[in-house]
Amino acid sequence: MKVIIKQNKFALSTTIVDALDQLVMIIPTANWPDLPYKEVIKRRAQRLSGDDAPFTTELPNARDTRLSLGRVNKDISAYELLSLARKLVIPLFEAAPTRLAIAVPGLSPALAARVVEALVAAALAHAYPLPAFKSKAKKKTLLKRIDIYGVEENPGLARTLAEAQGNGLARELAILPPNELTPGRYRARIAKLAKEQGWKMKFHDLKALGKLKAGAFLAVARASANQDDGIVQLRYEPTKKSKKPALALVGKGICFDTGGHNLKPARHMHGMHEDMAGSAVALGTLLALSQLKVDFPVDCWLALAENMISPQAYKQNEVVTALDGTTIEIIHTDAEGRMVLADTLVMASRAQPGLIIDYATLTGACVYALGTAYAGAFTNRPEWLSTLIQSGMDSGERVWPFPMDSDYDQAIDSHIADVKQCTLEGDADHILAARFLQRFVDKKIPWLHLDLACASRKGGLAHIPSDSTGFGVRYTLDLVLDKKVVKN
Repeated sequence: MKVIIKQNKFALSTTIVDALDQLVMIIPTANWPDLPYKEVIKRRAQRLSGDDAPFTTELPNARDTRLSLGRVNKDISAYELLSLARKLVIPLFEAAPTRLAIAVPGLSPALAARVVEALVAAALAHAYPLPAFKSKAKKKTLLKRIDIYGVEENPGLARTLAEAQGNGLARELAILPPNELTPGRYRARIAKLAKEQGWKMKFHDLKALGKLKAGAFLAVARASANQDDGIVQLRYEPTKKSKKPALALVGKGICFDTGGHNLKPARHMHGMHEDMAGSAVALGTLLALSQLKVDFPVDCWLALAENMISPQAYKQNEVVTALDGTTIEIIHTDAEGRMVLADTLVMASRAQPGLIIDYATLTGACVYALGTAYAGAFTNRPEWLSTLIQSGMDSGERVWPFPMDSDYDQAIDSHIADVKQCTLEGDADHILAARFLQRFVDKKIPWLHLDLACASRKGGLAHIPSDSTGFGVRYTLDLVLDKKVVKN
């Protein structure tokens, strides 16, 4: 998706508005600035929205210019602003526009920049072409240009464009049905993207993982019909070469999850083609960082597998040995995500990156705790907790941290192995899963685990209009580029 963004320093005039088909405008709540058709818009605002609520109307000109109008104050949060932007943008896309205009009259420069960024992010999210399989689907008109009026300073939207591409890729992959995105087909898509982006790529197939003795991953992969599971390793390198990556992105890529022998009921198995959403976010984040040409190397590790049921499938009470030698007692075969991530985190740690972030649709417990509006955050650096929360508030992709005290380990003590994979009780499973994963990360390496409770949300989230949210790309860029938690 390529969209040209043109900044126009001059303010809206009646002549300009009369040449537009689609216009989205946000003004202050405190006053009505000078703008074309002001009295008409004021009357309609009072009639349609009680003056402050967002609304869409047609202006009385020859083109019937469609206007979406919203009002904000300087204290609006990033999440609220992105959500407002989505509400305003969606009605304008009913006409499948190729061109969209944005205006922010009356706002302070700082607030205007925030508003423009949110509106552009919402427009790009809505315009991203997502997979559709209807036999008589209408051909979607692609947005080609966004014009911005009345902003004196360049809002610098290169990052917004990169984030939109990364988020769109994450949503596109997650939406694909499981027969379209098997581990093998997924790997082929990744290989094509790696060639386009100039990434180094290595695939650790089941034979290679067997030689490495990656028993945790191999236990899950045993039931895979095509035996095309494996771990993808990618590397982005800037011009300045470095042996150690500053950042390692790790993603859970379970392309379909039946639950294994502990079979999920139909209601909970439906949608399990999206159990690879964590890997899609890791890949989308790598794409965004690459397009921004960051000056530090980034590794990306994607654990691609299926959790199927067959005579070969792993069973309760088995004891398997992870790549680092840790022995694991299997308690529940539907806790497969932490198994494939365990060996992948060991591999990522061996490269000694400056920071590891892993993304996973890991536990129902996190959804029960937070709903689908936040992601759960877990870290081995408790001094980062306030930064993690602030990064969520600033990006509009909100996270909330959970405790990581060592006494939680008592629940996963095993009588016959080093650790239990989980418990059958399910109490605090999101915390127990994080404590389990931490065992496979080198203690010297800062680590953040994001349990993506909000990977799928009915009706979308913040500026994202689709049920699949691609949550994590925008958050990670804020954390890495603005909060500078990566030391390179």
